[in-house]
Amino acid sequence: MVSLNEQAYEHLKNLIANQQLTYNRIYSETKLSRELGISRTPFRDAIHRLVQEGYIDIIPSKGFQLHQLTKKDVTETFQIRSALEGYCTVEIAKNASTAKAGKLLAELTKLTDSMEHIMQTSHSIEEFIEYDFQFHHKIINYIGNSQFSSIFASYMYRMKRLAALSLAHRGRMENTCREHTAILDALYAGNMEQVYENTLQHMNTPRGINLEDL
Repeated sequence: MVSLNEQAYEHLKNLIANQQLTYNRIYSETKLSRELGISRTPFRDAIHRLVQEGYIDIIPSKGFQLHQLTKKDVTETFQIRSALEGYCTVEIAKNASTAKAGKLLAELTKLTDSMEHIMQTSHSIEEFIEYDFQFHHKIINYIGNSQFSSIFASYMYRMKRLAALSLAHRGRMENTCREHTAILDALYAGNMEQVYENTLQHMNTPRGINLEDL
C-alpha cells in the first residue's frame, strides 16, 4: 500500500508536471492537503522532499511557490552531472570489451537512433527528452552505485526543465544527437580520455545556453 507521504508527493509532483500550478503564486499547504484528503503532516513531508528536488520553495508563514531557476541552479546542476557522468563514461570505456559494457552500448545506440528519428520527424521536445534521459540514466546506473543513482534522480526535474529550455533553441536537438554519437564512438573505442572530453563538452554546451537564457 502506498504511504500517505508518497501519495502527497506524487500528487504535488503531478500537479507541477501537468502545469496545474503557476509561477509567482503562493499556494496554501492547508488548502491543498484538504483537497487531497491527507493530513498536513505527510503533506508537509512531501513538500520538504520537493524542496530538496528543486520543484518548489517554502514561503515562511504563507505556503509555497514553484521554484524559479537561477544561474546558481544551472551551474550546480551541470557540475553534478559533469562529475557523475564524466566518471561513469570513463569507467564504461575502460571496460568497453566486456559483455556488460557491450550490452549497454547497444542500448545507448538504440536510444540515440530513437532521438535521431524524433529529430527528423515530429521534433517533439518532450519525446526527445525522455529518450535523452534514458540514455544518461543508463550511463549512471551502469556503475551500480546507489548513491550516484539517487543523486541523479534527485536532480531529474531540474535537469529536464533545463533540457527543455536549451532544446527550444534552433539546432540544439541536432547538436545533442551529434554529441551523443561522439560519446558513443569514444565508448566503443574504449578511449577514456576522449570520452571524458566529449562528456564534458556535452555538459558545457547546454549549460552555456541555459546561462544565456537566464
